[in-house]
Formats: sequence, structure tokens, C-alpha cells
Amino acid sequence: MNQAGKDIELAEKLQQAKKIILSEIQKVIIGQERVIEELLIALFSKGHALLVGVPGLAKTLLISSLSKILDLKFSRIQFTPDLMPSDILGSEILQEDPHSRQRIFKFTPGPVFAHMILADEINRTPPKTQSALLQAMQEQQVTVGGETRNLPLPFFVLATQNPIEQEGTYPLPEAQLDRFFLQINIGYPSETEENKIVAETTGALSPLLKKVLQAQQVIELQEVVRRVPVPESLIQSAVQLVRLSRPLDSQGPDFVRKWVAWGAGPRASQALILGAKAAALLSGRFAVSHEDILQIAKPILRHRIVLNFQAEAEGVQADHVIQKLLDAISR
Repeated sequence: MNQAGKDIELAEKLQQAKKIILSEIQKVIIGQERVIEELLIALFSKGHALLVGVPGLAKTLLISSLSKILDLKFSRIQFTPDLMPSDILGSEILQEDPHSRQRIFKFTPGPVFAHMILADEINRTPPKTQSALLQAMQEQQVTVGGETRNLPLPFFVLATQNPIEQEGTYPLPEAQLDRFFLQINIGYPSETEENKIVAETTGALSPLLKKVLQAQQVIELQEVVRRVPVPESLIQSAVQLVRLSRPLDSQGPDFVRKWVAWGAGPRASQALILGAKAAALLSGRFAVSHEDILQIAKPILRHRIVLNFQAEAEGVQADHVIQKLLDAISR
């Protein structure tokens, strides 16, 4: 069988796996279908996700459940003001050999040496510790004690932020925000969903989750996403959308110059195309459409567009700007 035939088989396998993953997650998570879909898009695009939502919306439960279903090693790091980079990456400890009495340094790996990392409340720790994740997120390796060590693959960082309580926090710099493939906004459940949540989580049942994929299978599916063909016209649309978000671009619309301080960079264009490929495969298609780009534009762009003071004064959100950009390129 040629490569194209193998890729189609893998695409079908991904679609089947998605159905089982959703079925398993729904044993412990009520609703949040859009959030789960965006998480899977990030995972199979080899990207990282930033989850923004108030406490109590099951962000931690969702991520830990997904790691069990995918049979991946999971680590949770609670970010606090006194957290040090070595608490994340690991450190070299001086030990004495019991036989030779010789003292040697032995590396003790930190929690970052896992497949799926939950960086809980990442904006609660100082920039020095936040930056400890930068190399890991970008290169899938870390340097400790002058030696570079590879992280296990697949490597997937999911960071959470509370959008309400900002006292004592350290906002993520744009350079680190840009390394998140997408930002997932998690809202309150509907009344029907909340009734079901309360009913099912206050009982004695504890559902068992079935393992769907293993690490090597996830890597194979990540690779097939990159081999999905994309028409040149869609690449041009993605690039045009990103370029229009920049207030200094000569073709940028007036509302961008009015509300935006800094627009998205080239990494956003790459993410739009990769995310559209993953969205197409997860929908059972081996061809990317314009609708796939529309579907993921807001989570891809919302954390990469920096609004100015006028936008804040008028209550304008990044999603509003992105929607106006989408309307502009759809005309």
C-alpha cells in the first residue's frame, strides 16, 4: 500500500478514535463538546493549549481524564509565587556511591518529563519560572546543568488561567502566549447541563475510563495531520487573515487600527493551517475547507492579538475583532 492509502487508513482511525474519546470523556464531563474538540485539534497538531475559565469548570478533571483515555503519562504542576524553575525541570543532586564512596551528581527529572502537562494557574508564578517552560514547549527538550535532555513524545502542555482574579498574578508575556497553539475559553454550563453535573457528581459511582490510543499511535496521527494537502488559496486566506490583524499593515481595516496595538505574527498563519488540517481529519475529511479555518480562527488568534486602551475602554474583546476580520475576508 502506498503512502496515500496508509494516510487514509490513519485518517479513518483518527475519526473512530475521536468518537470513542468523546464517548469516554462524557462519562466524567458533561457538555463542553467545543472545548474537547479544540483540545483534540491542539493535540493532533502537536500544539499546546491555554485554557481560560473561572474555577470549578472541571478543567483539571477534563485534562487528567484525557491523559487516561490516551494512556499518556500525566503531570500536574501547581504554579505558585515561590515555584522555582528546578521544581519544573528537575535538578542535579549530589549523591555518594555506597561502595566507592565517590560523590557524583545524579539528575532527578522534574514533572515536565511527562507526555501531558497541566500547568495550573500558570500566571501565578514569576516570569523566571514561566520561561522554564519556553524551551520545553518549543523544542521538546530542556537544558539542566549544561546538559540537554529530550522530553518524552508526544509532549503536550495545557495551561490554565483564571480570568477574574488578577491580584498577585504575572501576566504571560506575548512571546510565551504565542507558543500556545490556541486559547480555549471555557464558559459556564447551561442549566440542563448543570443539573446533570450536580446529579452525577454527588453520587457514589466512579466511572472507569477505557484506553483508546497509546503514545506511539498519537505520534503517528500527529504526523498524518501534517501530510494533509491544503490548496494554495486557503494558505493565502490564512495569511491574509493574519496580516489584516496588524494595525501597521497598509491593507488593514480601520477598526484594526482603532482597537489593536499589535497583531498576530507568522506563527498564527502556520497554526491556522495546521489546525484546519486537524479539524478536517477529526471531521472525517482528508480535504481542508474554508470552514475549517473559520472554525478555529478565534482560538488560534484571540491570545495573539493585543488590544489597545481604546478597545479596553469601549469593552471590545479580541473575539469581536476576529469576527469582524472573518466577515471582511468572506465578502
